[in-house]
Amino acid sequence: MLSCNTNDKEPISLKPGWIEQAFESVQQDSFNRIKAVAWWHENWEEEDGEIVQLRIDSSPESLSMFQQAVADEFFVNTAEFLNNKLIPPAQGVYFSAFPDFGGSEDIVTTQRILDFETLAEKQITWAYFSNNWYNNIQFPADAVQTIHQSGRIPFIRMMARTELEEGVADPNYSLQNIINGQFDSDLLQWFTKAAQTGFPLLVEFGTEVNGNWFPWNGTYNGGATTTGYGDPNKADGPERFVDAYRHIIDLSRQAGATNITWFFHLDAEGQPYEAWNDFENYYPGDDYIDWLGVSVYGALSQKDDYETFADKLNYVYPRIIQMSGKPVAVLEMGVTEYRVEK
Repeated sequence: MLSCNTNDKEPISLKPGWIEQAFESVQQDSFNRIKAVAWWHENWEEEDGEIVQLRIDSSPESLSMFQQAVADEFFVNTAEFLNNKLIPPAQGVYFSAFPDFGGSEDIVTTQRILDFETLAEKQITWAYFSNNWYNNIQFPADAVQTIHQSGRIPFIRMMARTELEEGVADPNYSLQNIINGQFDSDLLQWFTKAAQTGFPLLVEFGTEVNGNWFPWNGTYNGGATTTGYGDPNKADGPERFVDAYRHIIDLSRQAGATNITWFFHLDAEGQPYEAWNDFENYYPGDDYIDWLGVSVYGALSQKDDYETFADKLNYVYPRIIQMSGKPVAVLEMGVTEYRVEK
């Protein structure tokens, strides 16, 4: 337990220590299947006015520690591919980021990438951004070209949402509508344009699928019921996701988009905390997925319990590597400026 010095009440931040421990953890044998890490570089304001400070420059101390941590040669930024698919680096792990592309996660500019890299004092392997479907599904050609021309790998999150509001079902992009082929024409066009780029792309559908803050979570697509869809021995919500993701990847193959590396993205905790919502139930299978991805965040509020990166990952990592032998990426990581008294 942290002790308090009554003669010195000025609070200190635990964020620099969290950063140091996180980047040290992925270099240990206990997490040796992790082959990539990506920091979520963004601040936002909560409803109560508290600022979630995930940016690496949220304090001079945090920035300095981040720079020191990623300077290690273990963290590499030259992507390796085999047959247009991203493969793990020969040594170390890839270093990447969401370099603050705005609250909608899609304001992609070269300057934002360079600004992050200037702060980090290191180049990233990929730049991670959201392709929000809103009222029509369109390939994000401008964003992809911007990232590619900057010398980084575009990593696209296919976000099947009409609005940015979280914790609600989407009125258009239900998993059943995707399975039924309602968007096949738009998706085929998306993948045709992806193939026409002529360079490798990283793509995921169903970001943090086991979290009910997103509409593709099983909560909004049948939940724990077993009698409304498919196999009566499986929960309908996760089963629909599996079939929807497989359908999307089948369309990509039909369109000849063999330049896509597909990721399956879960959250280290997820909600609801019920067995039917276990991330394993959402996995489309090794025939469809190339990499496994996980979000691992520390405290996002001063009200949260403080947990280290390893604390959060220790619970979920053994299950991830048991589920599949695919390489693992920490697709999102971060912590706020969590302050305690000295």
